[in-house]
Amino acid sequence: MPELSRRNLWLQHLGDGMRRHAPLIRAVQWLVVLIYGLLLLLPALLPLPDSQARILDNLTLLAQFLFWGIWWPFVLLSIVLFGRLWCGVLCPEGSLSEWASHYGKGLGVPRWLRWGGWPTLAFCLTTLYGQLISVYDYAQAALLILGGSTVAAVIVGLLFGRGKRVWCRYLCPVSGVFALLARLAPVHFQVDEQRWLENPAPRLPPPNCAPLLDIRRMQGASDCHACGRCSGQRGAVQLIARSSNQEILQSSARTLSVWDARLLLFGVIGLAMGGFQWTVSPWFVALKQQLAAWLIEQDLLWPLQDNAPWWLLTHYPQLNDSFSWLDGFSIVAYLGLSSVLLGTALLILLRLTARLAGNPALYSPLAMTLTPLGGAGLFLGLSATTVKLLRYEGLLLEWVQPTRASLLIAAMAWSLVLGWKLLGREDVSLARRLAGSGCLLLANGLVGYGWWLQFWGWP
Repeated sequence: MPELSRRNLWLQHLGDGMRRHAPLIRAVQWLVVLIYGLLLLLPALLPLPDSQARILDNLTLLAQFLFWGIWWPFVLLSIVLFGRLWCGVLCPEGSLSEWASHYGKGLGVPRWLRWGGWPTLAFCLTTLYGQLISVYDYAQAALLILGGSTVAAVIVGLLFGRGKRVWCRYLCPVSGVFALLARLAPVHFQVDEQRWLENPAPRLPPPNCAPLLDIRRMQGASDCHACGRCSGQRGAVQLIARSSNQEILQSSARTLSVWDARLLLFGVIGLAMGGFQWTVSPWFVALKQQLAAWLIEQDLLWPLQDNAPWWLLTHYPQLNDSFSWLDGFSIVAYLGLSSVLLGTALLILLRLTARLAGNPALYSPLAMTLTPLGGAGLFLGLSATTVKLLRYEGLLLEWVQPTRASLLIAAMAWSLVLGWKLLGREDVSLARRLAGSGCLLLANGLVGYGWWLQFWGWP
């Protein structure tokens, strides 16, 4: 049997096993909910750790390391490797929202809630707010953002759907990001629509697709939560291996939402880079100094005070860590400028590439070719917290910088290969294809330069 066939047969058995052992998966989900709740609640009730505290002897620092040093970076990595398995099998918010919806009002999903821009808006606002209250550094801030999101998920579950995950489908702040990264997964649940229609009775009972997908017409891994509930349905759904390039190379303006490109360019790349970058950026310092000088000239001194509550701006005077109103405004301005300037520059380069290819509608698929670089940037930014916490423990980690460089270069190369292949679909001359690839090289180089500044240029 060919290697690929053996692999697909093994994956098919795995997918079918997920359906058969659904009760075990539910038990794992509740275990994750318990661990998540303990790590979120207990540290917020404890005193702030002192300068001598260490990860292994302080629950607050341990929770911080597990959440931001391990949990979130490797959740992102899991999406790239396995699709949205995290969403369907492990996510505590999804589990709680679905559970709540069994006992709620079961209302229909209103049209305003199905607006495609909510995940993008939620991601941007959550990222911005998280920086203002230092969510990576303080347990109270983490409880406010993560706990608030969980409470919102439960409330949505109590209001809408019946045994569904309306929150996950339409409102979750990271749903859009996960949908982007899942396009790179080398495995997914493939649906053969023709076989679905032709397969006669007897059939398995209809599965409960919690994220409200039309399973028969499902294509790709971006929306599928990989829970395995529909595996084997009508003999037309099975977990298979595929090329990690397949979903992006087969995409078109018709299959992509306008919000996919917006979230990737302005959120995952532009805003996220600013969020990870501002603490080490001399540009941020210069911006704040210029604003401070102007305020003093105008005899406006109240913005220089640091009397905002902790839930609005970082305020921990006992640790000499408090943001002034000017700090808050500067952070908002820096992140906003990072999102708008970098996102717009990428948009212009991608639209120019599409015009060189003679197909303006190619813009959206071309934007998706930056997904590997966007995902790598998120991983690099989040794992910076991992590195920082481990260095506080006295570890040198000399391998980190070469690893970062290798990951960044590999992601840029992957994005460029995707772009080159996508341009190859168009019937254009070699000169136009090379010119378009040059624009893509500039786009990738611009993003790469931003990360180079953070990890090598500024420190």
